[in-house]
Amino acid sequence: MLNALEPDFKDSGYHDAGTSLEDIQFLRMLESSTVMNDKGHLEMPLPFRSRPNLPNNHRLAVKRLYHLNRRLDSNANYKEHYVQFIEEMLKSGHAELAHEIPKPGEVYYIPHHGVYHPKKPGKLSVVFDCSARYQGQSLNDHLLSGPDLTNDLFGILCRFRLHPVAVMCDVEKMFHQLDDAVAS
Repeated sequence: MLNALEPDFKDSGYHDAGTSLEDIQFLRMLESSTVMNDKGHLEMPLPFRSRPNLPNNHRLAVKRLYHLNRRLDSNANYKEHYVQFIEEMLKSGHAELAHEIPKPGEVYYIPHHGVYHPKKPGKLSVVFDCSARYQGQSLNDHLLSGPDLTNDLFGILCRFRLHPVAVMCDVEKMFHQLDDAVAS
């Protein structure tokens, strides 16, 4: 199952000298916990170093939502693009409404906001801020980052010479398609 996460052309292996113990922990967690769900998506747990007891950051989330609402109310174009993005996430199954009341220590709200790229006018990207701090903690503080699986640019350029056709793909919505299972 984890083969789907491996790069097509590896320039280096997982067990290179630069692989840390946390990288190995991350890879083992994914190897043992990644499953295919009923929608055909890979489902994996959040890669916690160890299961944290996070503070309930509802107050921070409400404050950030207030600022987002003010921007939505003051800019109709921004609001239209933001609503389209959220509706698309719900329609495609990349997000769902939460119906259960979470247990204390197992809820952490991720604030989000939209940004426009200067070279892509009219295209809103919604940014989920996992580094938002509340009571000195952020979600990112507790997650393993995993190994760097990015291919070396030199290796990529050399491989373009191996075959008469080069293939490139767009991974725009890839990050929203990674479902996370409840970490136990």
